[in-house]
Amino acid sequence: MATKLSQPIKWVVLAAITGVTVFGILTIGPTHEVVAQDRSPIVTVQTADPEMNAAIERGRATLPTFWASYASPKPSETGHTLKVRFSTRKGGEHIWVGEVKKQPGGTFTGLLANEPRDLPGKHAGDKVSFGEADVSDWMFTRNGKIVGGETIKPTLKSLPKADADAIRARMETP
Repeated sequence: MATKLSQPIKWVVLAAITGVTVFGILTIGPTHEVVAQDRSPIVTVQTADPEMNAAIERGRATLPTFWASYASPKPSETGHTLKVRFSTRKGGEHIWVGEVKKQPGGTFTGLLANEPRDLPGKHAGDKVSFGEADVSDWMFTRNGKIVGGETIKPTLKSLPKADADAIRARMETP
């Protein structure tokens, strides 16, 4: 754990493991409603964290899997969500974004799936715009299992064992 969180180069990962993953993503059905949970845990991760950086690299490297399902989802595939990095006063905040829509010119819009910690004036459910370069991870559910979600995995160690095990049991490899 970091003893000093005032570094300008840090990530605030809104890894809503229990908030979005457990309460939201596990319950997303055919309607792609974004459900915000005020109790979502916020996990602070240093920019230099090698485990999280590797997870982001894996998430970005497998983004074509997300886009293929997004473009032509199977009936069992729902809840397409991206984790997006937004610049903040303190560096950046990674937040899950649902209801993703491609826009002309190569940008995207979506709805914040969590309550931001450091984006003044923005709240869960607000519409945001971003580019593909801002995407740090992705996930959707297939047959009730989480596909993707690479950045969730390094944060599991911060959860109680029973909660982490329950999430691991719900994850699938794409």
